[in-house]
Amino acid sequence: METVEVILAMLLAVIASGYVARVLPIALPLPLIQIAAGAVISGVFRHGIALEPDIFFLLFLPPLLFVDGWRIPKIGLFRDKATILELALGLVLFTVVGAGYLLHWMIPAMPLAVAFALAAIVAPTDPVAVSSITARVPMPPRLMHIVEGESLLNDASGLVCFRFAVAAAVTGHFSLARASLTFLWVALAGIAAGIAITFAITRAHGILQRRFGEEDGVPVLINLLTPFGAYLVAERLEASGILAAVAAGITMSYLELSGGATPGTRIRRNVIWDALQFTLNGTMFVLLGEQLPDIVRGALHPAGGTPYDLWWLVGRALAFSLGLVLLRFAWVWISLQLTILNRKRLGRQVFTPKLRVMLATSVAGVRGALTMAGVLTLPLALPNGDPFPARHLAIFLASSVIVVSLLLASAALPALLRGLEMPAEPDAKCSEDDARHAATLAAIAALERAEKEDGEDGSRAVAHVLRLYRHRLKATDAAGTSGDAQALRHTERSYRLLALNAERDTVLRLARRTDISDETARRLLRQIDLIEARYRQD
Repeated sequence: METVEVILAMLLAVIASGYVARVLPIALPLPLIQIAAGAVISGVFRHGIALEPDIFFLLFLPPLLFVDGWRIPKIGLFRDKATILELALGLVLFTVVGAGYLLHWMIPAMPLAVAFALAAIVAPTDPVAVSSITARVPMPPRLMHIVEGESLLNDASGLVCFRFAVAAAVTGHFSLARASLTFLWVALAGIAAGIAITFAITRAHGILQRRFGEEDGVPVLINLLTPFGAYLVAERLEASGILAAVAAGITMSYLELSGGATPGTRIRRNVIWDALQFTLNGTMFVLLGEQLPDIVRGALHPAGGTPYDLWWLVGRALAFSLGLVLLRFAWVWISLQLTILNRKRLGRQVFTPKLRVMLATSVAGVRGALTMAGVLTLPLALPNGDPFPARHLAIFLASSVIVVSLLLASAALPALLRGLEMPAEPDAKCSEDDARHAATLAAIAALERAEKEDGEDGSRAVAHVLRLYRHRLKATDAAGTSGDAQALRHTERSYRLLALNAERDTVLRLARRTDISDETARRLLRQIDLIEARYRQD
């Protein structure tokens, strides 16, 4: 019963954090407020949930990574794949080596293998935290695509490095060849598992749906379970469940283009995923905050070890966090120079970004849930029974990196992003007006075919619909010749919204008079609201 109460308190904290973020006079990132709420629940009220890393990975990461992979712009992901891979693979290895030696130099009592393990688990970045920070000052689309793509792919490389660094700390042995082969298997098998499971589930669902039909909620539930299936299968294969979930999301985005899902399914699915994403993101950071009081106590008074001074810990945490930012900046600068040289060699156009672009990319490397959950998997003891060296210190430093990176990004990113220029997004082959025109022509052709096939039975209804589409076609043709498409769309939209408001007022009035049932009123209002949502997005 107590666990249920704590979960409900966490959900209330997620809700309250949204209001607190809007009330505060200073702009703080939502994850930071949620972490503070979790710390209050655990430290002040003496309630909290112990974070089990395996359960945390299974419950939170598959759905969140799945929806991120599903919704990330694929054109930007594949267009900037070279830059993304440089950050997702090269930067992780660079961070492991550089930050590992930096830690061992600052804290000689921490063995080098443990320092490498800590550096590996703080290497992956968190797109959720960056998105919350850039909500008020939007990040240029291209830079956002690169940061999101990096965060989706660098988890696997960071976890593989972490696994082998921990093994080296426990056994004292490390094999570069074995680590390289393991990384290839973990990455490739994880991606293959995500793609295969998503294809298999979608194909099986389509066969069952056509043969037996189904309830309305079944497609949504299948969609919600897909990332868990991909994650578990990949973990059974000792591959990356994280990459499997990402690959499943990207695969689902392509399968969705086949049009197999009904409009109602798409609407329900989007609503449910939005709510689930917000809830899981918030709960995840609240849960991380609940670990902070115990982490601080464990670092200050380690069992069987020498207590540390609080200010000594704070100084090392700030120095380590700053070192990670500098390492990221160095890698961004190096990879950018190599990219410019390569484009010059190939005779391509070169864009030389300003210093602010590199600084924004460096500060945007915010750490989050994976770092906290991963560092808590450090073993409690060595094979000989001795305590794992510097375990409490490593956990404290990892949690400090999360908090400091959030604070730094919230303070620096808005200033760095304001007025920042990036290379323009390439124009699509077909503009929005061209797509509207083509869709209207296709609709008219289908209606004309239906008019010929049905004869007089549906002539009046078809003629009415044809008039609407032909009117729209004339409007798009006139817009194309006059160049005033935006003004025409705005005028049409204002009249459409005016009519929809009148419809809504009438339905509500009839419902208040009990002239229609609540069920009928809800159904009519939903139809009106969906049509209005469509026009408000234009």
